Formats: sequence, structure tokens, C-alpha cells
Amino acid sequence: MFTGIIEATGRISAIREQGGDWRLSINSSKLDFSDVRTGDSIAVSGVCLTALDIHDGGFSADVSRETLACTTLAELQVDALVNLEKALLPHSRLGGHIVSGHVDGVAQLLSRRPDGRSERLTFQLPPPLGRYVAHKGSICIDGVSLTVNEVNGREFGVNIIPHTAERTTLHAYRPGRRVNIEVDVISRYLERLLQDREDVSGLTLEQLSRAGFAPR
Repeated sequence: MFTGIIEATGRISAIREQGGDWRLSINSSKLDFSDVRTGDSIAVSGVCLTALDIHDGGFSADVSRETLACTTLAELQVDALVNLEKALLPHSRLGGHIVSGHVDGVAQLLSRRPDGRSERLTFQLPPPLGRYVAHKGSICIDGVSLTVNEVNGREFGVNIIPHTAERTTLHAYRPGRRVNIEVDVISRYLERLLQDREDVSGLTLEQLSRAGFAPR
């Protein structure tokens, strides 16, 4: 599990194809690897990967065909910048929201514009995911925990403060950029529970949606 609070950025130092899968090598002088062990999870731009060949300043990870097909990792090239977060520990602060590192789909950046000292970024979701995004709910974009400020059908907007832009890859994104999306896990579980029973203690999916606890 992760929080969506990016600890550091890193760069892809090598990409090796192995029987249809990939072995990525990632270097980062900003991330402390002293407490990382082989088999630990590290989120790479929102994708949970298993750390291998760990050394001071970097690690490698295998990426399956399934992950390459369902995320933007297949679009990476050597020297590409990625967001990094080590797995959540029991005593860690939950500064963002609960993130699994399991990408739900890929969205596209439509626009970005100044908004005070921040920037407003607008994305378009693939059709199945629009229902899981709620105004003032949480969403994870390339591993970054953000608050949804507006929703219009499959489009949604977020504000990026200067601190977030400086510490993540978001500062470099331009319209057309594809990003990994993980919706709030709570909305998915709520929908699954209510699919099996229309009336749960008098509540319906529509009532929860109006109250902001379930996807619209």
C-alpha cells in the first residue's frame, strides 16, 4: 500500500526486453534505499513494482505483459523521469490517501492553465472510470495523490501547487500526455457492495452518490 505522497523522482537508466516482459532499471540519488530489501514494493509513477537488484542509488524491476498493456510504462524510454514512493509502513503518516499501486486505466491531459500560484490541469478519463471520480474526492495520477476540484462527465480537473510540481513529474506534462489513473478504492468497494443488495439499511447507490460517498 502507498499514500500517493511522492518521495522522490528517478530516471530510467535501462530497459531490457525479456521474453515479452521488461526489466527496468531506475536510478535516483534522491531516494533512500537503505531500508529497501529485495521483494519490497516501490510505486513507479503509480504502478506497484517489486524491487530487485537494489543498490545505493537505484534498483531494477520486472514489468509483466499485463502491466505494460494496462499502464503507460510501455511508453517509457531511457532517461524518462518517473515518480517514486516506497511502500507504506505501519507507523507512516497517511498524508495522501490509500493507494494500492494497481492502475485502473490511462487518462489524457487535455489542458493546463495558471490558477493563482497553482496550475489547473484537466484530464479525460476512459469511459469506465468516469463514474468513480467525485467532486472533492481523491484520485491518484502517476502515483500522485490529488483532490478532484471539478467533474464534467469523463473530464475532471485538479490543482497542482508549486511544491507538488517541483517534487514530481507533473511539472513537465503537456496536453496530450497519457497518465496512469487509480481511482479511490473506497468508491469501488461501495459499488461492489451495493451491486449485491439494492437496499443496505435503507441506503441506495443514488443516495450515497448525492451525499458524495459513491461515484456518480
